[in-house]
Amino acid sequence: MRKWAKEHGLLLANAGLFIAFFVGMILSGAASYSEEQQSHGEPAVSVLEFLGTGAFVEATFENWESEFLQMAMYVVLTVFLFQKGSSESKPMGKKAPQDEDPRQAVLKDNIPWPVRRGGVVLKVYEHSLSVMFFILFLASFTLHAAGGVQEYNSDQQSHGQPSISFLQYLGTSRFWFESFQNWQSEFLVVAVLAGASVYLREKGSPESKPVAEPHYETGA
Repeated sequence: MRKWAKEHGLLLANAGLFIAFFVGMILSGAASYSEEQQSHGEPAVSVLEFLGTGAFVEATFENWESEFLQMAMYVVLTVFLFQKGSSESKPMGKKAPQDEDPRQAVLKDNIPWPVRRGGVVLKVYEHSLSVMFFILFLASFTLHAAGGVQEYNSDQQSHGQPSISFLQYLGTSRFWFESFQNWQSEFLVVAVLAGASVYLREKGSPESKPVAEPHYETGA
C-alpha cells in the first residue's frame, strides 16, 4: 500500500486537495446563499438543498469549464507551437519523442492496446488526451449554462420578470462575462508559466529545467 501511494502520490495529493477545497466551497457557498436568501425575506437552505440550486451548479461548472478549456488548448498548442528556452516547450531544431510515429514502435507486451490494435482505434488514441479535455469542457460549459439559467430565472421571478430559455440565456452578457472572466485568467497563468520557466527554476520539479541549464536551452 505504501509503495502504491508513493507511485501515485501526485494524483492522490491533488485529489485530496480538490476534495478539501470542494467541501469548503460547498459549506461556505451554502452559508453565503442562505444569508442572501434571508436578506430577501426568504428561508435559509440546508447544505443538501444548496447542492440543488442553480447558484451551486453555475459556480462549480463555470470554474471547471475554464480549467478544462485551458488544458485542452495547452495540450493542442504545444503540439505545434514552441517557446524558446521554456521547460513547457518541446525542444527546438530536433525531433521530440512525442512526435514519433507509434506505427513504427516495437510491439512489446506492455505497449498500450490501441497501439497494438492500429487503424481507427490508434488514430483516436493518438489524440485521446485533448479529446477528453474538450469533452469535459463542453460538458462543463453546458452545465454552467444550465445552472446559470436556473439562477437567472430565479432572480427574474423574484423581481416579477419573465423567465427565459436555455438558448436565450446563452445569448446574455451575464453568461459570457462569467465565461470570459475565467478563461482569460487561465491563459494568463499558462503564458506566465511558459515565459517564467525560461529564466526561473524550481529544483526537483519536472515543470522546471535543471537549475544550472542555460536560459535558452529549450525543452527536455
